[in-house]
Amino acid sequence: MTRPEWESLCDGCGRCCLNKFEEDDTLAITYTDVACRLLDLNTCRCGDYAKRRSLVPDCLQLTFKSLPEMNCLPPTCAYRRLYEGKELAWWHPLVSGDPETVHTAGVSVRARAISETGLSDAEIEARLVSWPMSNRVKPRP
Repeated sequence: MTRPEWESLCDGCGRCCLNKFEEDDTLAITYTDVACRLLDLNTCRCGDYAKRRSLVPDCLQLTFKSLPEMNCLPPTCAYRRLYEGKELAWWHPLVSGDPETVHTAGVSVRARAISETGLSDAEIEARLVSWPMSNRVKPRP
């Protein structure tokens, strides 16, 4: 798969850009509704994708090799779905032909997340949510 093909698998939900915590003993992931400062909360795309790893050192780099270790990917994630042998969902832009379907299906973080800009660590930790690990989506229109 070429790099552009790999990148096109991103559904643009923004869930992977939410701040999350990993339990040391269980490795369980807990999400917040607080997004990385680089995430555009309307488009749910990185505002500086090319420089993201230098601007946000703990930004994850998702590769085919790293997929087995990515226990933080939500069940709706196209990369995770394909790794698990599932097909892309009906709302995925490569299936629907429309980048807005990820939002209309209720999968994205649009109108559900806030930016981390200006928040303290304590404020972020107080914003724990479970919906990012949900597989629930709105019905197909």
